[in-house]
Amino acid sequence: MNQMMKLSFLWLAMTLLSIFPVSAATPVPREIPAPAESNIDFAADIKPILERSCTKCHANGKRKGGFSIDHLHSFIGGGDSGPAVIEGKSAESLLIKLVLSNDPDERMPSKGDRLTLADIAVLRAWIDQGLKWEKGFTFAKFRNAPVAPRKVELPPGAETNPVDRLLAPYYRKHKVDPAVSASDRIFVRRVFLDTIGLLPSPAELAAFRDDERPDKHVHLVGGLLNDKQNYSAHWITFWSDCFRNSYTRQYHGGGGKRITDWLKKSLEENKPYDRFVRELINPVGGSDGFIKGVAWRGTVNASQVVEMQAAQNVAQVFLGLNIKCASCHDSFINDWTLKQTYALASIFSEGPMDVHRCNKPIGEKATPAFLYPEIGNIDPAAPRNQRVKQLSEIITSPKNGRLARTVVNRLWAIFFGRGLVEPVDEMDNPTWNQDLLDWLAVDFVDHGYNLKHTMKLLLTSKAYHRPSVALDEDDGDYIFEGPVVRRLSAEQFLDGLDQVIVAASGDASNRKTGRTRAGLRNLDRLMRTLGRPKRDVVVTRRESTATTAQLIELSNGKPLADLMVRGGKAWGGAGHGSGAIVDALFANAISRAPSEQEMKSARQAVGEPANAQGIEDLLWMLSLHPEFQLIH
Repeated sequence: MNQMMKLSFLWLAMTLLSIFPVSAATPVPREIPAPAESNIDFAADIKPILERSCTKCHANGKRKGGFSIDHLHSFIGGGDSGPAVIEGKSAESLLIKLVLSNDPDERMPSKGDRLTLADIAVLRAWIDQGLKWEKGFTFAKFRNAPVAPRKVELPPGAETNPVDRLLAPYYRKHKVDPAVSASDRIFVRRVFLDTIGLLPSPAELAAFRDDERPDKHVHLVGGLLNDKQNYSAHWITFWSDCFRNSYTRQYHGGGGKRITDWLKKSLEENKPYDRFVRELINPVGGSDGFIKGVAWRGTVNASQVVEMQAAQNVAQVFLGLNIKCASCHDSFINDWTLKQTYALASIFSEGPMDVHRCNKPIGEKATPAFLYPEIGNIDPAAPRNQRVKQLSEIITSPKNGRLARTVVNRLWAIFFGRGLVEPVDEMDNPTWNQDLLDWLAVDFVDHGYNLKHTMKLLLTSKAYHRPSVALDEDDGDYIFEGPVVRRLSAEQFLDGLDQVIVAASGDASNRKTGRTRAGLRNLDRLMRTLGRPKRDVVVTRRESTATTAQLIELSNGKPLADLMVRGGKAWGGAGHGSGAIVDALFANAISRAPSEQEMKSARQAVGEPANAQGIEDLLWMLSLHPEFQLIH
């Protein structure tokens, strides 16, 4: 391995270490106290400790680390690290270890005052005495957001884009300077990746810089959204994740049909979103793979029969509503009940559905009904096809402001890195700007459910043009200051590399990748490692945290190595000098010229004259460069 390849690996390792900091020494935990000797009362002794120290991150719908204390069941279940407590064994319980810890990366609570040893002694006694919990008590304060649309008048102001007009009072309140903006280079790269999933060529970036029109960003965004082929090739990735549209996976029982052709055509023609949704719920030719659900192999749990999956998926994707818990029992995370969820699921059933609680029948049949009867009713006596049609019409009715709020919130989250409501599948949660969300939703409907209209509105705002910011997931007091720094998706990463390689042939300005776009290719190991899901479940947002598996795959994985070999050969055979190759690779990969030191090191790597192995090393280094890996 030569010096440049070592540098590229070091570069990636440093990037990951900046995300996962390592402390110099492991702090020593405090000594565990003995359990308190008194009989513990939950209301008097435990509730105050949990309210004071735990609710900010782990209650009322918040699940930091996957851990919620809203109910006893979720408390015992624990989070991403496993069960939080072991009844009767406080000394072995993870919760006690974390509240004793002095390690800033694991201690609980992570911020604020720590639990005293006296508090921990009380918690130990409570665990040892059987985890008694006040009957019916929950830390959750459920909020049911309005369903009907709400018309918002634009405030007075000089801003031409309504998004900026609506944000102006917010900026004043939070002392955010509205005038700052990102450089042309950052903006162009960001908007190319967000609209068509491709990198801008050096010629396209230069054209934007040379454009003297004051509204040049509007023209750029409009042109990108009108690139039907590349727009659909990019956005099919997001919607396929949402609709479980796997290109290769086959399911037992005929479920999971591909909807690729219908989806691609719908995106190319910019099908109005209300029609788009109707055709998925009440399928037309080629769109029935989403609603059919998946007939899993082997024994099927009652909460996962295909009718229940259809109900869960429709509620999650189109209404931003999580009813998965309520498919088994009354929900612990919101107000939805088991019977309401079965009522929605039975709309898709050929016959009456038996209601099951925790996979056991309760001796009742479900009556088909919609979750929000105030905006429409289902005729329970109608045949299945009529009930499904009624559902599709109710969900896409102008009375249902939830449909529009959910999709515009998803678009905001995609472009800005964080939704107006978070998580994006919990639309009953409060928003950091209710007027902005409601105005965007009504405007979306008023413009014929035109996704590209709302996209253009967001992408041409000064808010989108702001410099990017880092997001602190642990900060409960979010203030919008600009788009969040994001990682490239698996498809963006691979398409970007293909673009850099094909640019050797002079096709850089034609938005060429040299092969089928990654979003239209079958899932492979590299894409899976980089975060593309298998699409056996609905995924409306991919994880953005770097992983050890990605470090290993990007360091020495064969698929990426093969790409680098192809790139080295392409550029090595293009007949360019070393300096020209370095300039071109920097310009195509990270949209800038190399610094003097970078040029010197890169020319040493590619050799004089340039050789394929040296070019391969430089390509590998650039592919691991933070300016390539991240969207700023």
